[in-house]
Amino acid sequence: MRSKLFVPGSRPELFPKAIASEADAISIDLEDSVAEDRKAEARARVAELLARGGHDKTIVVRVNAPGTAHFDADIAAIAGSRAIVNIPKVEGPEELRAAIEALGSGPDLEVLANVETPRGLRRAAEIAGAHPRVVGLQLGLADLLAPHGISRDRETLRPILLAVRLAAAEAGVFAYDSAYPDLKDPDGYRAEAEREGTGGAGAFVVDGRMIDAPYVARARRILATQEKP
Repeated sequence: MRSKLFVPGSRPELFPKAIASEADAISIDLEDSVAEDRKAEARARVAELLARGGHDKTIVVRVNAPGTAHFDADIAAIAGSRAIVNIPKVEGPEELRAAIEALGSGPDLEVLANVETPRGLRRAAEIAGAHPRVVGLQLGLADLLAPHGISRDRETLRPILLAVRLAAAEAGVFAYDSAYPDLKDPDGYRAEAEREGTGGAGAFVVDGRMIDAPYVARARRILATQEKP
């Protein structure tokens, strides 16, 4: 997946538009973007979408956190589908394995684990390698930074992004940056995305920039995602 488009589960009228978008996947949220009194309604709409099918879009569903009143119902709603289960606020491998156990022994739902707390960041490599169903790590910067009064600036983000990327690499799974929160700031979104691909030193120069083997390998992976079957 090169890109994911986030959609609140309580906004089913947006599902068709999201599926028709150029994003490789849509991430439907049952957690923070859904009001408490609309959780059941959102869950039902997501279950309907998953049952309907008729498209080739990858569907990720962010469920409510393990231990909350909604977790078991969320899992039941997506059981039997091909969705990727996005589990929020994971703080350690033991907690994640327990959540995966709750998924049951039916179709092997893949799991995307969110790194959203200082403890989760510290144990990111353990989380990434906790279970064969874990296919990736995803940063949640709002929950990670805002409660502690830490700003989302470049100098703060770079070591965090690198830590999560290396943790995922150790386990052989993918890593995702956090969602960009300001829908009315496309220039800021573009600038943040572009600057995370810069930097480094190495063996040769392209357009005035030094490039070495890791950047070449990363560029080749990105290009490979553009190839059509």
